[in-house]
Amino acid sequence: MSKNNLKPALHAVQTEQAAADEHFICKDGMRYAGMHLIIDLWGGKHLDNLALVKQALTEAVSEIGATLLNIDLHHFEPNGGISGVAVLAESHMSIHTWPEKGYAALDVFVCGDCQPQKAIPVLRRAFLPDNIQCTELKRGLVL
Repeated sequence: MSKNNLKPALHAVQTEQAAADEHFICKDGMRYAGMHLIIDLWGGKHLDNLALVKQALTEAVSEIGATLLNIDLHHFEPNGGISGVAVLAESHMSIHTWPEKGYAALDVFVCGDCQPQKAIPVLRRAFLPDNIQCTELKRGLVL
């Protein structure tokens, strides 16, 4: 294969890399794929209310500046727990509830200019928890 045949392929790889780099977050001297919030919500209410969970996820997606593609929720019996995911153009938001324990586990993973921390006040208003614990992870950190 001649060098001339390699140039378009090399250019394509460089172009793909540049496009991928555009989607990474550059902040405080670090570059990473996205921010992942792991949220534990304790002493929550309405954790078995399917309509309220859907409304809370929809509002949280809007508040963080993400683009909602789809929400899929499942209501379990007999305890009424709900599991679901909001698929975003920027990644996803998921929820799993244990209403009998007053507990919900949520994940908010986004890339780009989204502000995932803005989901927390929305969740606080919707579920009225006694306590929210949040862990932040930078995913795909480039070392």
